[in-house]
Amino acid sequence: MTNNLSKYFDQIRHKEAQSEPACVQDLLQVLTHVAHDSASVQADSEALIAACRARKHEAGSLDAFLQEFGLSNREGVALMCLAEALLRVPDAETADRLIAEKLGKGEWSAHKGQSESLFVNASVWGLMLTGKVIDLHDDSEPDGSNWFIRMRTRLGEPVVRRAVYAAMRIMGGQFVLGKDMRQALKKSQSDKTHGLRFSFDMLGEGARTAADAERYAKSYSDAIATIITHRASEQVEFSDGISIKLSALHPRFDQLQLDRVEQELYPSVLALALQAKTGGIGLSIDAEEVERLELNLRIFEKLAREPQLSGWQGLGFVLQAYQTRAIAVCDWLIALAKETDRRLMVRLVKGAYWDREVKRAQELGLPDYPVFTRKCHTDVSYHACASRLFDAGEALYPQFASHNAQTLAYLMHLAPPGAAFELQRLHGMGELLYDVVKTRYPDVPVRVYAPVGNHTDLLPYLVRRLLENGANSSFVNRFLDAKTPVSELAQDPLDVTQSNPELRHTGIPLPHRLFCDQVVPWQNSGGLDLYRAADYECIQTALAKLLPPAEGSGSGSAETPVNVDHGALVSVKSPADHARLIGSVREASSSDSDRALEEACRAQQAWCAKGVEFRAACLDRIADELEAAMPEWVGLISVEAGRTLADGISEVREAIDFCRYYAQQARHTMSVPLILPGPTGESNTLSWHGRGVWICISPWNFPLAIFVGQIVAALVTGNAVIAKPAEQTPLVALKAIQLMHRCGVPESVLHCLLGAGADVGAKLVADPRISGVVFTGGTDTAQTINRSLATRPGPITPLIAETGGLNVMLVDATALPEQVVDDVIMSAFHSAGQRCSALRVLYLQQDIADHVLAMLAGAMSELVVGLPWETRTDVGPLIDASAQQKVLEHIQAMHRDARLIAATPLPEGLERGHFVAPHAFEIESLAQLEQEIFGPVLHVIRYARADLPKVYQQINDSGYGLTLGVHSRIDGFARSVFRNTRVGNTYVNRNMIGAVVGVNPFGGQGLSGTGPKAGGPHYLQRFATERTYTDNLVARGGNTDLFTMSDS
Repeated sequence: MTNNLSKYFDQIRHKEAQSEPACVQDLLQVLTHVAHDSASVQADSEALIAACRARKHEAGSLDAFLQEFGLSNREGVALMCLAEALLRVPDAETADRLIAEKLGKGEWSAHKGQSESLFVNASVWGLMLTGKVIDLHDDSEPDGSNWFIRMRTRLGEPVVRRAVYAAMRIMGGQFVLGKDMRQALKKSQSDKTHGLRFSFDMLGEGARTAADAERYAKSYSDAIATIITHRASEQVEFSDGISIKLSALHPRFDQLQLDRVEQELYPSVLALALQAKTGGIGLSIDAEEVERLELNLRIFEKLAREPQLSGWQGLGFVLQAYQTRAIAVCDWLIALAKETDRRLMVRLVKGAYWDREVKRAQELGLPDYPVFTRKCHTDVSYHACASRLFDAGEALYPQFASHNAQTLAYLMHLAPPGAAFELQRLHGMGELLYDVVKTRYPDVPVRVYAPVGNHTDLLPYLVRRLLENGANSSFVNRFLDAKTPVSELAQDPLDVTQSNPELRHTGIPLPHRLFCDQVVPWQNSGGLDLYRAADYECIQTALAKLLPPAEGSGSGSAETPVNVDHGALVSVKSPADHARLIGSVREASSSDSDRALEEACRAQQAWCAKGVEFRAACLDRIADELEAAMPEWVGLISVEAGRTLADGISEVREAIDFCRYYAQQARHTMSVPLILPGPTGESNTLSWHGRGVWICISPWNFPLAIFVGQIVAALVTGNAVIAKPAEQTPLVALKAIQLMHRCGVPESVLHCLLGAGADVGAKLVADPRISGVVFTGGTDTAQTINRSLATRPGPITPLIAETGGLNVMLVDATALPEQVVDDVIMSAFHSAGQRCSALRVLYLQQDIADHVLAMLAGAMSELVVGLPWETRTDVGPLIDASAQQKVLEHIQAMHRDARLIAATPLPEGLERGHFVAPHAFEIESLAQLEQEIFGPVLHVIRYARADLPKVYQQINDSGYGLTLGVHSRIDGFARSVFRNTRVGNTYVNRNMIGAVVGVNPFGGQGLSGTGPKAGGPHYLQRFATERTYTDNLVARGGNTDLFTMSDS
């Protein structure tokens, strides 16, 4: 990238870091220099809308469909869910249940005869037949399948299922031009007589496997060849073209895999571009998720500078106006075009992943959203970008995609005389609007963006279109609705934006302030995003200070806990490379333990007397310091615990969340005694107090989050603490203790004792001066602690234990295979499977098992096992040689007793670390697994739907009950799994790891733990003792409240 272009790239990154109000202000400044007659634009907008409403009966099927079934009614949501899933379901029984549940939720008769579209009214009659003729209210099945079974029995054949399948295919056919390019070109011929051009998009999800990528590449190549044979013009901009998604051409199209992607993907993209150039057609790089933008730009720049593509003016880029970076990307594209002396095609769209981007930003705790939160801001961005594109002159060929009459009117006024540009619409949508536009502006060319592919490939595209265009704020949903004033639809987004001084959506909180309006409010942690250059560089700077030389023994510094003098000095090495000495620590001796316990006992009462507010303020300061130094913590966790950078970020955030959440919970529940009822003249209150000294025994797999969470829960409730961290991760623990001391927790109240659990921990647990034990670790160890507490003299001591589990995921035939594979990979293999919540057993409905397992095997081969501090690494090391050996022995046994599905390649050069490649095996029964295997090993069991009761029984018979996943589009199935299994945390249609404090309180039952759930509203009470105070007020001189009551 040249210096000049780098300047514009820096601006893109600058916009990424800006707040939404700042970005909007910049756009408003841009538009102040754009001359247009706002009143004329509004008048033309209103004229377009009025003309369309006058011809409402001519509206296309999908426009009418979206108007009748928007996302504001149950029927619209039901149809979206049904369309998304039905056509991929292979077995009749599951399809019947899906149809029954979704159609059973609709009030279809309310839509009867409401539309002027024959297609919509025919659909309503069919849906009424299935959803309302049969009484749905007496069904015992939660998914409403009983009525469907009765109907099928009465008719003698699955008539309804066939009818609904047909309806879904018809609906899909309204969106998709053809199942292949030949059919699409044939169907497009009638439109071409009206002067329409086409840009074809081959439907499909992003590649998960190398085979997927090869299949998509062939599909694109075949499509280009077919388009070329039907080319109608020698000029690229007058010819049909194609749009390609780079994520379809590489299974790891990810900025974190940059070097590999550029090396492996570019030849495939170049081959397609050369084919398009040879045939004289256009090829556009389609827009994708925000974290893929920079990677898209890098590949696009490489194509623009490619000597083999010189002289070709058909290279195109799709620009999303809803991104806050859009205007900066626009400037970068213009600069690239001028540098390369190439006319670039730029399709300006508003964007189709908005809800996904909002959720992702919230999950990551970003400072602000990467997309605009108000539709008018996106429209303002679109207008500003359009102005830039027109100003670029011959450098660009602008292509404006919109179904908004106001936007189209604005473009017509903005376009310079004689400017070369085109308008674009989606196939099946906006037909009436564009007919009116063509009548008023006959010389403006129009291109149709037309999906091509099988109906089963339609699903993601269909859902995005329905979400984008069916939302209440969408122009498409409202412009034919007479209830919406024409003037409202024709408003200038500039005026709408300036009327709201907030310059952001007030109903969408900032990502790091999601929970500030709760009954017990708390501020969730901010996060780091490895896809953002500034965050990435901060972490790399921290790592550079932490990573010692690979050889030698003098690089690590010695750390000694407070009040520890006599123990042995122990070296600490990285599990990723045992030649790396990262520090040394002094373990606690028996006398050190005795002294720590004596000091804690003496200090506890004074600490408790400080009051809740004082203690909670300490927690707030701890959280703030953790957040301020997040890169350093992420680096240390990666080096010492072997956790990947992404895992480290989420762990530090969890520790912060524990501090803030528990601080607020304590303020809410423990600051003031709870007033209890009683007879007149008597006062009754209940208050909470610290129990005494707690020992907190934490694991190595979350060396900061669980360690901090246990300690601060005990501290804020008025207890003194002796922390016993895992011997594998002492550096993280000591640094955390030092931080807590700096933040106001007295050294006499909080002690840290290092050493083996069998030595240090066992002795403390057996001491009757310990008032409580909180433990996270193995089930066997928890049972040992429980027995020790039961046999020691003195008070009965509470134990809070969170242990492991044989965690399962159940997948039925309605699940989306790509989503299943993504979530299985994350749940089973991320963190090298070293999470107590990790997926151990995958139950797959036998009807889809072969397809899903083939995709899983391909996806596993793409995983990167490597050094945890490298951003490209997916799977890091196991914690030590003992853990590695245990998992390898299990893998060896599985090779003998099970069928290998796949194993991830283990690269060379990792011999000095404790690495184990991810493996997946197929087994017959859950009974084959007697205990949790704490590593990257997945076990798969096929099941028949009729055998679900047996599956539930197997899960419950295992005795474990920590986490469970469900993938299904049938809500009733997910609820049935939840109802019939005894498991602490159930996750539906997502991964089953990464519980969020206050959102997913975490903890199991049975062999998986005692409760209460960590990070939940009932956790702190277990650390406290309750006292009631009853005062007979009458004894002190009468009941004044009673005497002073009025006589009414």
